[in-house]
Amino acid sequence: MGLEAPYDLVLKLLASLAIGLLIGTERGWSDREENEGERIAGIRTFSLIGLLGGVTALVSQQITPWLIVAGLLGVCALIIAAHILEVLSNRDVGTTTAFTMMLTFVLSSWAALGHPIPAMGVAVVVISLLGIKPVLHSWLKNITPKDFFSGIKLLVISLVLLPLLPNRGYGPWEALNPYWTWWMVVLISGISFVGYVVIQIAGEKKGVMVTAIGGALVSSTAVTFSLARFARNQKHNALFSAGVLLAAAIMFIRVIVEVLVVNPELLGALWIPLTTMFAGLVFALLFVWRGKEKKQDAPHQPIAVKNPLQLGMAVQFGLLLAAVLLLAEAMKAWFGSYGIYVLSVVSGLLDVDAIALSLSRSARQDLAPEVAVLGIILACLTNTLVKGMIFAFIAGFKDHFKLPLLMMAAMVPGCLAALVLL
Repeated sequence: MGLEAPYDLVLKLLASLAIGLLIGTERGWSDREENEGERIAGIRTFSLIGLLGGVTALVSQQITPWLIVAGLLGVCALIIAAHILEVLSNRDVGTTTAFTMMLTFVLSSWAALGHPIPAMGVAVVVISLLGIKPVLHSWLKNITPKDFFSGIKLLVISLVLLPLLPNRGYGPWEALNPYWTWWMVVLISGISFVGYVVIQIAGEKKGVMVTAIGGALVSSTAVTFSLARFARNQKHNALFSAGVLLAAAIMFIRVIVEVLVVNPELLGALWIPLTTMFAGLVFALLFVWRGKEKKQDAPHQPIAVKNPLQLGMAVQFGLLLAAVLLLAEAMKAWFGSYGIYVLSVVSGLLDVDAIALSLSRSARQDLAPEVAVLGIILACLTNTLVKGMIFAFIAGFKDHFKLPLLMMAAMVPGCLAALVLL
């Protein structure tokens, strides 16, 4: 029992020292071109700060918790003084290293107080952020001011507006819930923005397949139109057909995420058919890719998608979702489950997100889960086949009529799985 206390102290101090050592290694490597004495802090200084934070935290448990505050203030004073000298001598106004030193002290103290795992985890995040500075700056260069401020505008409106919206049903069958509808708008906009960022970062340099993944998160239909136009100008290029198949496959992952957020209980019956359809499209993609000639090149134009974080697009989707919610309740009341199936097919001609969200929500109330599952599958099936037809007609039906047939064949295993499970 007597050995446990010293052993525990040693582990805590080692964790604090490790945090300083790791962060100091990154800072030392980043400033490795500078001469000795020209850096505010290197691996030794950061290691000492980490050890200081650990010792201060342990001693504070024996004396007073205010000792940690005093230690942090002392470190901050030294950092500020060193930074002022750095600015005066080298005109370097960067504050990244200074704030990193403060964070190192806090993290090492946290580790010594009995939380080494989360403290080390945050230290890893700090190292990652410090190390990818060039990548982050290159990303920012690809985001235009218009894109940035449109996103900020929508986020501000969402954060301000969402808590004020009433969380109750209105209208016929109380189908319209303003709070839930706008929350789903924020969800879809967030998913789409991830894809938009991928497009902006990858651009045309990463090729059709990478941009097709990002574009599918924004709008797989928009990706299909773009690739179809490319294929029309470059005959017999299977690369574009493969891009459409990939975009269609990513749509199923998107739907799974939407259902997971709104009604996770549906995934028990839904994930096998959707993942089977996803796998079928991936196999179809590999089949098309295998037949692609090596001389075939990617397009020189980027895939065109609009920034999803725009207020106009958000309002449009909100209105579409509200309409689908109302129609779903109406079709269910007037025609039962068959009305839901018809609505799913019709909705799938234009958009999958609205019907998937609507049916997932209705299944939490009075819609039979199997009806919601089958409706979502029908919408996904319809939307996938529509993409194939759009691509074939725009790119040239004579050269690409096989694509919708291939997509239909890829959907068959998923449809059979749905019939067996339901």
